Amino acid sequence: MPMQNMQNLVQNRSNLPAPIAPRVNFVAALAFIAPVGLGVLSTLITLNPVGAILGVLLGFLLAQSPKIARQWERAVVLRLGKFIGLRGPGLFWIIPFVDSISTWIDQRVITTGFAAEETLTSDTVPVNVDAVLFWVVYDPEKAALEVQNYPQAVSWAAQTALRDIIGRTSLSDLLRGRERIEDELQKLIENVRTPWGVTVQSVEMRDVIIPAALQDAMSREAQAAREKAARVILAEAEVEIAARFDKASESYRNNPTAMHLRAMNMLYEGLKEKGALMIVPSSAVETMGMGGLMGAAALRQKEITGGKETPE
Repeated sequence: MPMQNMQNLVQNRSNLPAPIAPRVNFVAALAFIAPVGLGVLSTLITLNPVGAILGVLLGFLLAQSPKIARQWERAVVLRLGKFIGLRGPGLFWIIPFVDSISTWIDQRVITTGFAAEETLTSDTVPVNVDAVLFWVVYDPEKAALEVQNYPQAVSWAAQTALRDIIGRTSLSDLLRGRERIEDELQKLIENVRTPWGVTVQSVEMRDVIIPAALQDAMSREAQAAREKAARVILAEAEVEIAARFDKASESYRNNPTAMHLRAMNMLYEGLKEKGALMIVPSSAVETMGMGGLMGAAALRQKEITGGKETPE
Protein backbone atom coordinates (compact mmCIF):
# COMPACT_ATOMS: atom_id res chain seq x y z
CA MET A 1 0.00 0.00 0.00
CA PRO A 2 2.76 2.59 0.73
CA MET A 3 4.46 1.62 -2.53
CA GLN A 4 1.19 2.28 -4.41
CA ASN A 5 0.86 5.68 -2.74
CA MET A 6 4.42 6.52 -3.79
CA GLN A 7 3.67 5.48 -7.38
CA ASN A 8 0.57 7.68 -7.44
CA LEU A 9 2.62 10.60 -6.15
CA VAL A 10 5.32 10.07 -8.78
CA GLN A 11 2.65 9.92 -11.49
CA ASN A 12 1.13 13.18 -10.27
CA ARG A 13 4.55 14.82 -10.17
CA SER A 14 5.23 13.74 -13.75
CA ASN A 15 2.31 15.89 -14.90
CA LEU A 16 3.83 19.01 -13.33
CA PRO A 17 6.38 21.24 -15.06
CA ALA A 18 9.97 20.56 -14.10
CA PRO A 19 11.37 23.25 -11.76
CA ILE A 20 14.68 23.25 -13.63
CA ALA A 21 14.95 22.06 -17.21
CA PRO A 22 17.44 22.78 -20.01
CA ARG A 23 15.99 25.21 -22.51
CA VAL A 24 17.20 26.25 -25.92
CA ASN A 25 15.72 29.36 -27.49
CA PHE A 26 16.18 31.12 -30.81
CA VAL A 27 17.88 34.17 -29.31
CA ALA A 28 20.47 32.01 -27.51
CA ALA A 29 21.14 30.13 -30.75
CA LEU A 30 21.78 33.40 -32.58
CA ALA A 31 24.01 34.62 -29.71
CA PHE A 32 26.09 31.47 -30.13
CA ILE A 33 26.20 31.32 -33.94
CA ALA A 34 27.16 34.98 -34.50
CA PRO A 35 30.49 34.95 -32.56
CA VAL A 36 31.36 31.50 -33.87
CA GLY A 37 30.77 32.66 -37.44
CA LEU A 38 32.91 35.73 -36.95
CA GLY A 39 35.66 33.63 -35.35
CA VAL A 40 35.64 31.13 -38.22
CA LEU A 41 35.71 33.98 -40.71
CA SER A 42 38.66 35.54 -38.87
CA THR A 43 40.49 32.20 -38.92
CA LEU A 44 39.93 31.84 -42.67
CA ILE A 45 41.30 35.31 -43.31
CA THR A 46 44.28 35.23 -40.96
CA LEU A 47 44.84 31.49 -41.04
CA ASN A 48 45.09 31.67 -37.24
CA PRO A 49 42.92 29.24 -35.20
CA VAL A 50 42.80 31.62 -32.25
CA GLY A 51 39.91 33.53 -33.81
CA ALA A 52 37.74 30.40 -34.10
CA ILE A 53 38.56 29.34 -30.55
CA LEU A 54 37.71 32.78 -29.16
CA GLY A 55 34.53 32.83 -31.24
CA VAL A 56 33.37 29.50 -29.79
CA LEU A 57 34.14 30.57 -26.23
CA LEU A 58 32.43 33.93 -26.67
CA GLY A 59 29.43 32.32 -28.34
CA PHE A 60 29.08 29.80 -25.53
CA LEU A 61 29.24 32.63 -22.98
CA LEU A 62 26.69 34.80 -24.75
CA ALA A 63 24.31 31.88 -25.28
CA GLN A 64 23.92 31.56 -21.50
CA SER A 65 22.50 35.08 -21.15
CA PRO A 66 19.15 35.27 -23.03
CA LYS A 67 16.21 33.41 -21.49
CA ILE A 68 12.60 33.18 -22.54
CA ALA A 69 9.74 32.59 -20.12
CA ARG A 70 6.35 31.51 -21.44
CA GLN A 71 3.27 33.60 -20.76
CA TRP A 72 2.25 31.51 -17.74
CA GLU A 73 5.76 31.18 -16.28
CA ARG A 74 7.88 33.16 -13.86
CA ALA A 75 11.63 32.57 -13.44
CA VAL A 76 13.19 32.83 -9.98
CA VAL A 77 16.61 34.49 -10.49
CA LEU A 78 19.43 34.17 -7.95
CA ARG A 79 22.64 36.22 -8.11
CA LEU A 80 25.50 34.43 -6.37
CA GLY A 81 22.87 32.48 -4.42
CA LYS A 82 20.79 35.52 -3.39
CA PHE A 83 17.26 36.13 -4.63
CA ILE A 84 17.13 39.26 -6.82
CA GLY A 85 13.67 38.97 -8.35
CA LEU A 86 11.29 37.30 -10.76
CA ARG A 87 11.59 37.48 -14.52
CA GLY A 88 9.11 36.87 -17.31
CA PRO A 89 7.05 36.40 -19.28
CA GLY A 90 8.98 36.96 -22.47
CA LEU A 91 12.65 37.58 -23.16
CA PHE A 92 15.02 38.59 -20.38
CA TRP A 93 18.78 38.53 -19.82
CA ILE A 94 20.97 37.25 -17.02
CA ILE A 95 24.67 37.52 -16.28
CA PRO A 96 26.26 34.18 -17.25
CA PHE A 97 27.78 32.18 -14.39
CA VAL A 98 26.78 34.92 -11.92
CA ASP A 99 22.99 34.75 -12.17
CA SER A 100 21.12 31.49 -12.13
CA ILE A 101 17.49 30.43 -12.48
CA SER A 102 16.59 28.17 -9.58
CA THR A 103 12.98 27.45 -10.52
CA TRP A 104 10.47 27.99 -13.29
CA ILE A 105 7.08 28.61 -11.62
CA ASP A 106 3.95 27.63 -13.54
CA GLN A 107 1.07 29.96 -12.63
CA ARG A 108 -1.66 28.09 -14.44
CA VAL A 109 -4.27 26.04 -12.59
CA ILE A 110 -2.70 22.69 -11.70
CA THR A 111 -4.66 19.50 -11.03
CA THR A 112 -3.29 17.00 -8.55
CA GLY A 113 -4.92 13.66 -7.86
CA PHE A 114 -4.55 12.20 -4.37
CA ALA A 115 -6.10 9.36 -2.41
CA ALA A 116 -6.64 8.06 1.10
CA GLU A 117 -6.54 4.25 1.03
CA GLU A 118 -7.84 1.96 3.79
CA THR A 119 -8.66 4.92 6.04
CA LEU A 120 -11.02 4.33 8.98
CA THR A 121 -14.04 6.58 9.39
CA SER A 122 -15.28 7.70 12.81
CA ASP A 123 -17.49 4.56 12.95
CA THR A 124 -14.47 2.31 12.12
CA VAL A 125 -15.35 1.52 8.50
CA PRO A 126 -12.36 1.23 6.11
CA VAL A 127 -12.84 3.31 2.96
CA ASN A 128 -10.79 4.29 -0.09
CA VAL A 129 -11.35 7.87 -1.22
CA ASP A 130 -10.05 9.43 -4.45
CA ALA A 131 -10.04 13.20 -4.89
CA VAL A 132 -8.72 15.87 -7.23
CA LEU A 133 -7.20 19.17 -6.11
CA PHE A 134 -7.28 22.31 -8.27
CA TRP A 135 -4.69 24.82 -7.11
CA VAL A 136 -2.60 27.70 -8.40
CA VAL A 137 0.59 29.51 -7.37
CA TYR A 138 -0.33 33.14 -6.72
CA ASP A 139 3.06 34.15 -5.22
CA PRO A 140 6.00 32.58 -7.10
CA GLU A 141 8.52 34.10 -4.69
CA LYS A 142 7.03 32.31 -1.65
CA ALA A 143 6.60 29.07 -3.58
CA ALA A 144 10.29 29.11 -4.49
CA LEU A 145 11.77 30.33 -1.19
CA GLU A 146 9.44 29.13 1.58
CA VAL A 147 9.16 25.44 0.70
CA GLN A 148 11.69 23.05 -0.79
CA ASN A 149 9.46 21.32 -3.32
CA TYR A 150 6.05 22.94 -3.54
CA PRO A 151 4.29 20.36 -5.84
CA GLN A 152 5.26 17.47 -3.57
CA ALA A 153 4.36 19.48 -0.45
CA VAL A 154 0.94 20.27 -1.90
CA SER A 155 0.29 16.58 -2.66
CA TRP A 156 1.29 15.37 0.81
CA ALA A 157 -0.64 18.15 2.57
CA ALA A 158 -3.81 17.31 0.59
CA GLN A 159 -3.54 13.61 1.38
CA THR A 160 -2.95 14.26 5.09
CA ALA A 161 -5.93 16.64 5.27
CA LEU A 162 -8.16 14.09 3.53
CA ARG A 163 -7.20 11.34 5.98
CA ASP A 164 -7.84 13.69 8.90
CA ILE A 165 -11.34 14.58 7.70
CA ILE A 166 -12.24 10.94 6.98
CA GLY A 167 -11.20 9.97 10.51
CA ARG A 168 -13.61 12.59 11.93
CA THR A 169 -16.54 11.73 9.66
CA SER A 170 -18.99 8.83 9.77
CA LEU A 171 -19.64 6.70 6.71
CA SER A 172 -23.18 8.02 6.21
CA ASP A 173 -21.97 11.64 6.32
CA LEU A 174 -19.14 10.77 3.96
CA LEU A 175 -21.55 9.31 1.39
CA ARG A 176 -24.29 11.95 1.68
CA GLY A 177 -22.48 15.16 2.57
CA ARG A 178 -19.79 15.37 -0.10
CA GLU A 179 -20.20 19.10 -0.68
CA ARG A 180 -19.73 19.91 3.00
CA ILE A 181 -16.66 17.65 3.23
CA GLU A 182 -15.16 19.17 0.07
CA ASP A 183 -15.58 22.69 1.49
CA GLU A 184 -14.06 21.66 4.81
CA LEU A 185 -11.18 19.92 3.04
CA GLN A 186 -10.52 23.01 0.91
CA LYS A 187 -10.38 25.27 3.98
CA LEU A 188 -8.07 22.89 5.80
CA ILE A 189 -5.64 22.64 2.87
CA GLU A 190 -5.84 26.39 2.31
CA ASN A 191 -4.72 27.11 5.88
CA VAL A 192 -1.67 24.87 5.46
CA ARG A 193 -0.57 26.14 2.05
CA THR A 194 -1.11 29.89 2.36
CA PRO A 195 2.48 30.53 3.62
CA TRP A 196 3.75 28.77 0.50
CA GLY A 197 2.14 31.22 -1.91
CA VAL A 198 -0.37 28.60 -3.07
CA THR A 199 -4.15 28.95 -3.13
CA VAL A 200 -6.70 26.17 -3.53
CA GLN A 201 -9.52 26.81 -5.97
CA SER A 202 -11.57 23.68 -5.38
CA VAL A 203 -11.45 20.08 -4.20
CA GLU A 204 -13.53 17.37 -5.88
CA MET A 205 -14.10 13.89 -4.43
CA ARG A 206 -14.16 11.48 -7.32
CA ASP A 207 -15.08 8.22 -5.64
CA VAL A 208 -15.70 6.64 -2.24
CA ILE A 209 -15.10 2.88 -2.23
CA ILE A 210 -16.30 0.74 0.69
CA PRO A 211 -15.75 -3.02 1.24
CA ALA A 212 -17.86 -5.34 -0.91
CA ALA A 213 -19.38 -7.10 2.12
CA LEU A 214 -20.52 -3.77 3.53
CA GLN A 215 -21.98 -2.77 0.17
CA ASP A 216 -24.04 -5.97 0.12
CA ALA A 217 -25.26 -5.39 3.69
CA MET A 218 -26.23 -1.80 2.89
CA SER A 219 -28.08 -2.95 -0.22
CA ARG A 220 -30.06 -5.53 1.74
CA GLU A 221 -30.80 -2.94 4.44
CA ALA A 222 -32.12 -0.49 1.86
CA GLN A 223 -34.23 -3.22 0.24
CA ALA A 224 -35.73 -4.19 3.60
CA ALA A 225 -36.51 -0.55 4.36
CA ARG A 226 -38.30 -0.15 1.02
CA GLU A 227 -40.28 -3.35 1.58
CA LYS A 228 -41.27 -2.16 5.05
CA ALA A 229 -42.43 1.17 3.65
CA ALA A 230 -44.46 -0.61 0.96
CA ARG A 231 -46.21 -2.81 3.51
CA VAL A 232 -46.99 0.17 5.72
CA ILE A 233 -48.51 2.01 2.76
CA LEU A 234 -50.56 -1.07 1.85
CA ALA A 235 -51.85 -1.39 5.43
CA GLU A 236 -52.80 2.29 5.51
CA ALA A 237 -54.65 1.81 2.21
CA GLU A 238 -56.57 -1.15 3.67
CA VAL A 239 -57.59 0.93 6.69
CA GLU A 240 -58.78 3.76 4.44
CA ILE A 241 -60.71 1.34 2.19
CA ALA A 242 -62.38 -0.27 5.21
CA ALA A 243 -63.45 3.16 6.47
CA ARG A 244 -64.92 4.02 3.05
CA PHE A 245 -66.76 0.69 2.92
CA ASP A 246 -68.19 1.33 6.38
CA LYS A 247 -69.44 4.72 5.26
CA ALA A 248 -70.90 3.22 2.06
CA SER A 249 -72.72 0.49 4.04
CA GLU A 250 -74.47 3.20 6.08
CA SER A 251 -75.82 4.70 2.85
CA TYR A 252 -76.90 1.37 1.39
CA ARG A 253 -78.61 0.19 4.59
CA ASN A 254 -81.15 3.00 4.49
CA ASN A 255 -81.60 3.00 0.69
CA PRO A 256 -82.44 -0.42 -0.85
CA THR A 257 -82.83 1.13 -4.31
CA ALA A 258 -79.23 2.34 -4.24
CA MET A 259 -78.16 -1.13 -3.16
CA HIS A 260 -80.00 -2.71 -6.13
CA LEU A 261 -78.46 -0.21 -8.56
CA ARG A 262 -75.04 -0.93 -7.18
CA ALA A 263 -75.60 -4.69 -7.55
CA MET A 264 -76.68 -4.25 -11.17
CA ASN A 265 -73.64 -2.13 -11.89
CA MET A 266 -71.39 -4.80 -10.39
CA LEU A 267 -72.98 -7.47 -12.60
CA TYR A 268 -72.62 -5.28 -15.64
CA GLU A 269 -69.00 -4.58 -14.97
CA GLY A 270 -68.30 -8.26 -14.41
CA LEU A 271 -70.12 -9.52 -17.51
CA LYS A 272 -69.25 -6.92 -20.12
CA GLU A 273 -66.03 -8.80 -20.91
CA LYS A 274 -66.45 -11.92 -23.01
CA GLY A 275 -66.00 -15.10 -20.99
CA ALA A 276 -66.24 -13.34 -17.61
CA LEU A 277 -67.54 -15.27 -14.61
CA MET A 278 -69.44 -13.61 -11.74
CA ILE A 279 -69.99 -15.38 -8.42
CA VAL A 280 -72.76 -13.87 -6.27
CA PRO A 281 -73.57 -15.15 -2.77
CA SER A 282 -77.03 -16.80 -2.46
CA SER A 283 -77.86 -14.53 0.45
CA ALA A 284 -77.47 -11.51 -1.84
CA VAL A 285 -79.85 -13.11 -4.38
CA GLU A 286 -82.51 -13.68 -1.70
CA THR A 287 -82.28 -10.37 0.12
CA MET A 288 -82.06 -8.16 -2.95
CA GLY A 289 -84.47 -10.10 -5.21
CA MET A 290 -81.81 -10.71 -7.82
CA GLY A 291 -83.19 -14.02 -9.10
CA GLY A 292 -84.71 -12.57 -12.27
CA LEU A 293 -81.71 -10.38 -12.80
CA MET A 294 -79.36 -13.33 -12.48
CA GLY A 295 -81.42 -15.30 -15.01
CA ALA A 296 -81.28 -12.45 -17.48
CA ALA A 297 -77.58 -12.09 -16.91
CA ALA A 298 -77.06 -15.84 -17.47
CA LEU A 299 -79.05 -15.66 -20.70
CA ARG A 300 -76.99 -12.75 -21.90
CA GLN A 301 -73.79 -14.54 -20.97
CA LYS A 302 -74.93 -17.59 -22.93
CA GLU A 303 -75.61 -15.49 -26.00
CA ILE A 304 -72.20 -13.85 -25.74
CA THR A 305 -70.38 -17.20 -25.47
CA GLY A 306 -72.32 -18.57 -28.43
CA GLY A 307 -74.30 -21.28 -26.60
CA LYS A 308 -77.39 -22.70 -28.27
CA GLU A 309 -79.23 -24.00 -25.22
CA THR A 310 -81.47 -21.71 -23.21
CA PRO A 311 -81.34 -21.75 -19.44
CA GLU A 312 -84.21 -23.35 -17.56
